[in-house]
Amino acid sequence: MKKTQPDTLDFIPQKDIVYNKLLPYAGRLDAESNDILSKIKGNLGRAVQLREIWPGVLFWTRKLSTYMRLYGRKFSKEDHVLFIKLLYELVMIPKLEISMMQGLARLLINLLKKRELLSREDLELPWRPLYELYDRILFSKTEHLGLNWFPKYACGFNSVESVLKTLVKSCRPYFSEAATQEMLDEWRPLLCPFDVTMQRAISYFELFLPTTLPPDLHHRGFKLWFDELVSLWVSVQNLPSWEVHLVNLFARLANDNIGYIDWDPYIPKIFTRILRRLNLPVGTSQMIVPRYVTNAYDISHVVLWVSALLGGPSKQAQAQLSGLFNSITSFFHPSNHGRWLMKLMKLLQRLPASVVRRLHRERYKKPTWLTPIPDSHKLTEEDITDFVESMMQPVLLAMFSKTGSLDAAQALQNLALMRPELVIPPVLEKTYPALETLTEPHQLTATLSCMIGVARSLVSGGQRFPEGPTHMLPLLMRALPGVDPNDFSKCMITFQFIATFVTLVPLVDCSSALHERTDLTEVERELCSASAEFEDFVLQFMDRCFALIDSSTLEQTREETETEKMTHLESLVELGLSSTFSTILTQCSLDIFKVALEKVFNFATTNIFETRVAGRMVADMCRAAAKCHPAESLKVFVPHCCNAINQIAVNEEVLNEEELDKEFLWNLQLLSEVSRVDGDKILPYRSELVQILQLTLHLKCKQGYTLACNLLHHILRSTALIYPTEYCSVPGGFHQPTGDYLPIKDWGRPGDLWNLEIQWHVPSVEEISLAFYLLDLILQPELQRLKRFAEGEQDMSRDDVLQSLTIVQHCLLGAGGLMPPLKGEPIPELVHSMVNLDETTLYTGMEYDKSRENYRDAICSVMKQLLLFLSHEFDSRWKSFNLVKKSMENRLHGRKQHIRALLIDRVMLQHELRKLTVEGCQYRSIHQELMRDLLRLSTSTYSQVRSKAQNVLFTALGTYNFCCRDLIPHVLEFLNPDNSAVTQQQFKGALYCLLGNHSGVCLANLHDWECIALTWPAIVRSGLSSAMSLEKPSIVRLFDDLADKIHRQYETIGIDFSIPGECCDVAKQIMTTGNPLPKEDVPSEEEVAQGLKRQELKNSESCLLMTASHCSFVSHSRPWKFEHIAIGFLSLLLRDDHQLPPAAVLFFVKSLNHESLYVRKVAISAVAGIMKQIKRAHKKVPVSPLELCKHIGTVAGDRTDNQWLQYNSSTLPRTQVDWDQCVFVEKTHWGYYCWPRNLMMYAPQEEQPTQNLAREEMTEWEQIIFDHFSDPVFINQFIEFLSLEDRKGKDKFSPRRFCLFKGLFRNFSDDFLPLFRPHMERLVADSHESKQRCVAEIISGLIRGSKHWSFSKVESLWELLCPLLRTALSNITVETYADWGTCIATACESRDPRKLHWLFEMLMESPVNGEGGSFVDACRLYVLQGGLAQQEWRVPELLHRLLQYLEPKLTQVYKNVRERIGSVLTYIFMIDVNLPYTQPTTSPRISDFTERILLQLKPLNEGDEEIQNHVIEENEVGVQDERTQAIKLLKTVLKWLIASAGRSFSTAVSEQLQLLPLLFKIAPVENDDSYDELKRDAKTCLSLMSQGLLYTEQIPMVLSVLQEIAGSSSWHARYTVLTYLQIMVFYNLFTFMSDQKAVNDVRALVIKLLEDEQLEVREMAATTLSGFLQCNFLSMDAPMQAHFEALCKTRLPKKRKRDLGSIVDTIPSADLVRRHAGVLGLSACILSSPYDVPTWMPQLLMDLSAHLNDTQPIEMTVKKTLSNFRRTHHDNWQQHKQQFTDDQLLVLTDLLVSPCYYA
Repeated sequence: MKKTQPDTLDFIPQKDIVYNKLLPYAGRLDAESNDILSKIKGNLGRAVQLREIWPGVLFWTRKLSTYMRLYGRKFSKEDHVLFIKLLYELVMIPKLEISMMQGLARLLINLLKKRELLSREDLELPWRPLYELYDRILFSKTEHLGLNWFPKYACGFNSVESVLKTLVKSCRPYFSEAATQEMLDEWRPLLCPFDVTMQRAISYFELFLPTTLPPDLHHRGFKLWFDELVSLWVSVQNLPSWEVHLVNLFARLANDNIGYIDWDPYIPKIFTRILRRLNLPVGTSQMIVPRYVTNAYDISHVVLWVSALLGGPSKQAQAQLSGLFNSITSFFHPSNHGRWLMKLMKLLQRLPASVVRRLHRERYKKPTWLTPIPDSHKLTEEDITDFVESMMQPVLLAMFSKTGSLDAAQALQNLALMRPELVIPPVLEKTYPALETLTEPHQLTATLSCMIGVARSLVSGGQRFPEGPTHMLPLLMRALPGVDPNDFSKCMITFQFIATFVTLVPLVDCSSALHERTDLTEVERELCSASAEFEDFVLQFMDRCFALIDSSTLEQTREETETEKMTHLESLVELGLSSTFSTILTQCSLDIFKVALEKVFNFATTNIFETRVAGRMVADMCRAAAKCHPAESLKVFVPHCCNAINQIAVNEEVLNEEELDKEFLWNLQLLSEVSRVDGDKILPYRSELVQILQLTLHLKCKQGYTLACNLLHHILRSTALIYPTEYCSVPGGFHQPTGDYLPIKDWGRPGDLWNLEIQWHVPSVEEISLAFYLLDLILQPELQRLKRFAEGEQDMSRDDVLQSLTIVQHCLLGAGGLMPPLKGEPIPELVHSMVNLDETTLYTGMEYDKSRENYRDAICSVMKQLLLFLSHEFDSRWKSFNLVKKSMENRLHGRKQHIRALLIDRVMLQHELRKLTVEGCQYRSIHQELMRDLLRLSTSTYSQVRSKAQNVLFTALGTYNFCCRDLIPHVLEFLNPDNSAVTQQQFKGALYCLLGNHSGVCLANLHDWECIALTWPAIVRSGLSSAMSLEKPSIVRLFDDLADKIHRQYETIGIDFSIPGECCDVAKQIMTTGNPLPKEDVPSEEEVAQGLKRQELKNSESCLLMTASHCSFVSHSRPWKFEHIAIGFLSLLLRDDHQLPPAAVLFFVKSLNHESLYVRKVAISAVAGIMKQIKRAHKKVPVSPLELCKHIGTVAGDRTDNQWLQYNSSTLPRTQVDWDQCVFVEKTHWGYYCWPRNLMMYAPQEEQPTQNLAREEMTEWEQIIFDHFSDPVFINQFIEFLSLEDRKGKDKFSPRRFCLFKGLFRNFSDDFLPLFRPHMERLVADSHESKQRCVAEIISGLIRGSKHWSFSKVESLWELLCPLLRTALSNITVETYADWGTCIATACESRDPRKLHWLFEMLMESPVNGEGGSFVDACRLYVLQGGLAQQEWRVPELLHRLLQYLEPKLTQVYKNVRERIGSVLTYIFMIDVNLPYTQPTTSPRISDFTERILLQLKPLNEGDEEIQNHVIEENEVGVQDERTQAIKLLKTVLKWLIASAGRSFSTAVSEQLQLLPLLFKIAPVENDDSYDELKRDAKTCLSLMSQGLLYTEQIPMVLSVLQEIAGSSSWHARYTVLTYLQIMVFYNLFTFMSDQKAVNDVRALVIKLLEDEQLEVREMAATTLSGFLQCNFLSMDAPMQAHFEALCKTRLPKKRKRDLGSIVDTIPSADLVRRHAGVLGLSACILSSPYDVPTWMPQLLMDLSAHLNDTQPIEMTVKKTLSNFRRTHHDNWQQHKQQFTDDQLLVLTDLLVSPCYYA
């Protein structure tokens, strides 16, 4: 079949859609596709060479993507490559409009999708244009100024960002081999970890770095960067936001190069980090650092990484994975719930799927050009078994999770594909009891949905799990009670369960084969004998369904008066019931079918149902029967129904009754449903059916004639359409004798694509003539009547008209396929194009009979109200198809192994897709008339008519090319204020038409200048229309929605539509190579020239249109609402490649002082944008870093060659000469990691544009702004407005206003400063928050705007600013300190610190001097910190000075100053990082600082008394003792430790360890908020430190400190050691486990503390021990058990009889402690398995019970343990019971229910 292709095609197609070959008219498709392809090649090539992006290129690229939907990639390889190259060039056109770019990019992604089709030899794509495109759009420099509007369909699949990312992913495999090095050179200089560029660089690496190079090129691929990036990842501890991108990159690298990278050294680190990122709760009082939650890893990448690490010789990854699941299993238990649960479930669901994908790639996938996995690293059978075993326990727990069982079901489905024998039995064990139980429906739904997942693996058996199929019948029979009218969800899941199993299995009784055949295996014999029960099952199922139907009839469920439709639930049940029943009948043998048919016939005919609920369900069942075997079914149903109807209709009056007889209606409904079968089976009954139709179509009763219309519709459809007639799971059905064919061999068998043998129904001549006979008989008279009515010759009541219309509608719906499409002339001149824009036509198996009257034209002319019939529910079918496919596919063996019924469905969808496309979208004159009628209806007076018509209108607008432009003027007519005849309803209707629906076109926002130039001004002018009233809330809301939608969807529309030359060359190649050759000619020189001319014309035209639309906004007075809309629209038209006309600039500048706040806001943004537009470019020159610094180092950090960048107070540029010689580098990241090839520097002052131009030298635009801002009155008013408050307490520093001021002072240097100066001085002195904020915005704008001022100007500027800032900082208040912080931080951002030295020196004067109280001190520090933090690593000298200044002040009394100092210290030490390849920093270092502090804290370490928080009175005179000073110091140090936990990259572990003993001493044990600040902070600090990431070499240090503290005299410290240990071990689990000595040390420590003299410590140690056992960190081995048992046997001294008067001896003897320790140890072991009973547990329980009557505290411990055991094991006690012997059970029952339990 595959061989014949090239004969008809002349080329070898890349990959076409196989399903096309199965269509009944498959033979015609090759010629058709050739024709279309050659048209596409020709016209697309022409369009590009004629430089016509719109409409030519867009039209034909759309055609290309439709072609791919219809035929797949049915073109030759050379065409494929050329298409990709052409689209790549088109997407990269720099000025292309974003939406066009997105459309073309999607097509390009689609062409690149199947990467196995093109290897690296066939195609190479450059990476740089792609990077430039990505950078230009995602990091746009002008978007925030409103000069570029990107489509805001914000998140999700359609955003620009995700389209671009997908595009890069698709192009990545084809980047050249040199690309990796080029990328590293480009982005390495950005790697400065303190700067935002780090995030940018790493995300570029993640997105662009190619990882699929072949092994011989690895040295030019990942080996260039692997070590560098991995060591970077290993060395960051605090999860910066870019770590996620690194993990994603490693996951992709590992997956693409399995077996070529040795990950073993990193595996414990990888798994430790994965475990930490799940953010699981441990211990009691755990603080979660917020960034741990926001920056957590993406589970899908983690899963990819893990599945790529499995296998290979070392098997290390599987060991760690088992460890991971062991340690988190208990979190999956349904009783645990939290925000971490979603992550765990996702991990569970995705991991098996990922492993299955890898297995498929290793074993079943066709080899492609991508690197294969070497044999040494393929997964072995043993690997798979280990993997499945490690996952089973968590999955079985997750089945009953609170989040539902779906994730577990998907995991089970994939695990069962690999190892059915391990997976299915435990699920069955849970399912059988769940089917028996009545009290726990949740259990039933969970187990059934999991069974559905493993259904296919169960039924097909196979050599791994041969006994699988034998479970099927028992399961089916036991599931029947689930069809329960009282429990909806149970009912639905049961239907799904039965349908799934029945689809996979033919229901045929094979028991006779037992006698006839001898070659059967044991299992097959068992199946054959069991299959005798199938008939029984079908009949029982039907009984259940009948009961369900009886209980849901309309009378029973609600009164007649209420709604008569089905409720939502009922319609779902109806769907479930009918689809399950039809599946059963499709799959059963003829014998069983006959019994079922008889049963359903009797049920349907002996009862009479109302037609709305129960009737529909019964009729559905009958229809299912008729569909399966039409001949047998029609034989019983048709005569019965016809007789019944005729008998009742003998009586003439019946036909005119309003309410018809129930029996009559029921029979009619039944008849209309069973007639939905093959056309040729209906032919024998044509006369009876026609007679019934004539009788019933004109009934008076609406319900009656609607049913009759349904009957007509179904008869027409079944005779006129093409469709498959059977969906059985084996071709040819099951009717062969069992001797030759054994159905049980077909259980779970996939359909065979090449031998599907679909039975198509293709209309025969007789059927078509029947259809036309019916049309002549029924449709003709109706049309006549309506025509006469329309011409006024005959009057009909409204009901009659409705009836006629219903009949006509059903005729169209049924026989529409037979009528040719509407005729009509194409409408000329809608768009001008030099390319042919004709539609292509497809063949769908219909030859139209031209000789007959075309009823469609007739209908159209009678009433233009009925529109296109062909808007199928195609989309929803496609979606549901995909859902079903997912649940049954077999991912492991791949190659489309779907069930046969699914494959047939897919072919049918292919046919429907063609029918939808065929309707052709050419806009003809007749459509134009229909559109206008629709518009008339859309603006009619009835709101319901309006909304229906609008919906149809929107669908039509989406269907026909270019028709929107034709319709807009007609819509706008209704909004025209000069048109006084418009009613309010018409006005509203027109607005709705402009608004569009949520999915379709929005007329008000077409991406086309001509349309916008018409629409927007019309909307604004409509404010003057007489029909417009702002009193009506609905109209106001409409205008709001309209404006809102335009703002949301608007994107900058292209002005420049040029196509570069490279595209044209590719286009020419497309036209001249490959088969099929296009018929169109390559454009001649003249045509190309003309194309260029038209393109230039178009560009200038769009500029003119744009200018015109600007001007129309500026004039007129109108209602306030429309003022807002107008200025909003106008602000959208700002753009960065074309300046606004002066009139618009004037309008915006004037609006700065408008009385409306909204208008002012928009104007501020707009003027800031205009400033950017008219900014004069500053010249830059490339400088090689070698010239600036003598040699270049190879490491990162502070080196000699970047020292000149740093702030040095001895060499500051304080004179004109120094200033000119100083090389300023504004951006902070240059030079930290490495230097770029070329730095772009500003040219010297004399080459830059001159400053302070005279007015006559300015452009018109500049003059407008200059005049206004030189006018004192204007400025007064402006500042007045800016210093008003907007919303009290909500206002913040506004970046928009900052941009405005920055633009003013940048473009006009200091021209306006004298005018602003008095205002600034006035505002600074006023302490109101709005005044202060205003002056902060001006000052930050001034500082940033002075970037290019000359030295003298800058100097005088600072002379003005320094006093102002001093005043401001002394006036600072609670409300304004944040604004000043932002002001200084904004001013310092991306500026060379040496340019701002005045500012830094002023801020450093003396931040903490006590003037103005503690608050002002804290604020000054905050502002200073804002400035320094922006400068990162370039100001070490200032940081040293600041630290020196702060150190004596660390003993501050005030809490707010302490907190601020803590935060400042974090920033001071931020630069001290231990990253790989990085020099030690010259900024202050933590280690030196800690040494100095520990000296001062010494007094606290010496004494043993508790450390109290001394609160000192202010006026206390005299020196406080060292101890008090030390306590105050400690409080500040704690603030610093807490602040740095969330911000720094790496934790200074060794330094913090020295503080640990102190913290343990202070931290309280209980959770109590009444503690003082010192204790609370100590506790927080310990919690944060215990979560830190540790390296292997740090573990011994930490443990030795803990052991030392465990020997301390304070029991609080000993207790806290245990809580610290729990969290620390869990958060570094695999690092600890890979170090055996550490494990032994931890164990010894815990066991030692079990024998502590303090009761609380002992109990905590027991809890810790049980936690470690539970997460498998320690294991319960014989020595440990023996140790505890020995301790338990310690003898206690006899209780001496004491005198009542003597005080009881409270300190327990050492013996009691030891005995208690043993009991606690046993209890810890028991509590460590809360959800199962391991083999050692029964014995331990017996040991424990012996101590029930010991002295306290032992007795208490035993009771607690037993009650906990009972609580956790109560749920599954039936299963757990089996682990105990009878004697043990007796003792246990006695214990658990004995009186002592309640004592």
